[in-house]
Amino acid sequence: MSQRTSGWLLGLTAAASLMVALDATVVATALTSIRLDLSATMEQLEWTVNAYTLSFAVLLMTGAALGDRFGRRRMFVGGIALFTAASAACALAPGIGWLITARTVQGCGAALVMPLAMALLSHGFPPERRARALGVFAGLIGLAVVAGPVLGGIVTEGLAWQWIFWLNVPIGVAVIPLVLRRVPESRGAAASFDLGGVALVTAGALGLVWGLIRANTTGWTALEVDGALAAGAVLLAGFVAWELRVRQPMVPMRLFRSRGFSAGNAAALFMYASLYGSLFFMAQFLQTALGDGPLAAGLHLVPWTATVTVVAPLAGTLVNRVGARTLTVTGLTMQAAGMGWISLEAGPSLAFPHLIVPMILAGAGISMAMPAAQTSVINAVAPQEIGTASGVFNTLRQFAAVLGVAVLAAVFGAKGGYGTAQTFSDGFAPAIAVSGALSLAGAFAAVLLRPARPRPGPADPPASASARPAARRRPVPGPR
Repeated sequence: MSQRTSGWLLGLTAAASLMVALDATVVATALTSIRLDLSATMEQLEWTVNAYTLSFAVLLMTGAALGDRFGRRRMFVGGIALFTAASAACALAPGIGWLITARTVQGCGAALVMPLAMALLSHGFPPERRARALGVFAGLIGLAVVAGPVLGGIVTEGLAWQWIFWLNVPIGVAVIPLVLRRVPESRGAAASFDLGGVALVTAGALGLVWGLIRANTTGWTALEVDGALAAGAVLLAGFVAWELRVRQPMVPMRLFRSRGFSAGNAAALFMYASLYGSLFFMAQFLQTALGDGPLAAGLHLVPWTATVTVVAPLAGTLVNRVGARTLTVTGLTMQAAGMGWISLEAGPSLAFPHLIVPMILAGAGISMAMPAAQTSVINAVAPQEIGTASGVFNTLRQFAAVLGVAVLAAVFGAKGGYGTAQTFSDGFAPAIAVSGALSLAGAFAAVLLRPARPRPGPADPPASASARPAARRRPVPGPR
């Protein structure tokens, strides 16, 4: 692939993915305006956010499977078109029910865009250039996570909440013809469509995500929550059993025998749970405890944003030199330290400048770990299985977002509340400490990644021909 084609591929997949990733957080600062305009209840506002995450999470594996079967570029374009049309429907919503339905359809489009963008990107770059490309890609997606509240505040205060959705329309209309012209088509392994696997994993994921989302509203002991979580677990166990027996599985279970694949996904699960959970509460802490407005709170998250845009691309270039394990363990340990620091400082009398250093520390750490964990997962599979690997990775990331917010919200609710700045701080501090603990758990998972293999330096002479047979005659070491 030429440099020009590679540039188009990176730019277009990143643009579409950035649009999708922004919609996961951009609505947060517009919720008050939506409530007043559409006379929405608190639970309806919650589903305005959760409907998108729910459909996104449960259909990611289906999106990856459809791309492998029918063509990644074709399904990628279909996802952009569906997301763009649903964005217009959100902007035109006459009532909250319409908006929630349109947000659900948006999530369906996003479930096609995100895994197939990663698959197209990974397939289009050779291994020696893939890590750097994924680093740039991860940096932009990380930027979307943090910049969403800022953009939402700017648009809502300057225009109206409908414009956070209208902005997607010209982007989608412009990107679709460029993708058709500039991005080459690719497919996964030539296999029959695993309809049984798709049905089981979708239903199982729906049960788990539904249970996690509803738990904070109805309580963890509610029959609805326990039933959904139990059904989800049983269906996912059935999915594993099905995939072990079907001739051409959607997710070959042999992938999980790879340390890079399994440990990279485990580290990513804890990493994104920590990131999304802490982002959810940091924005609220700045407003509720420190008195920021929505726009000011978004701007005060810029230390996170700046580190993501700078560190993630740099980390992507270093993965092949120092190894995914070193970068992931170091980065997640830094994230844990930053969150622990903030939890110790948190209080209504805290001055914002005291947050800058721990936010930079945490942001630099998470930015270092994101491309490293992602690269370890992609490099652990064969080229024809990249789509499957990206689907698993992105599904776990969406689950992590729900899991992180649910766990931190449970801790927050047990220790504090929204009554005063002090009561909010009382719940915020232990919740952010748990975010640090999740990040530290990800660092422990990343220890299982294989260390980087040392590469010969420029001055190292190549092994002589006579030395090679001797190396082959060395006895095979026994089990350790």
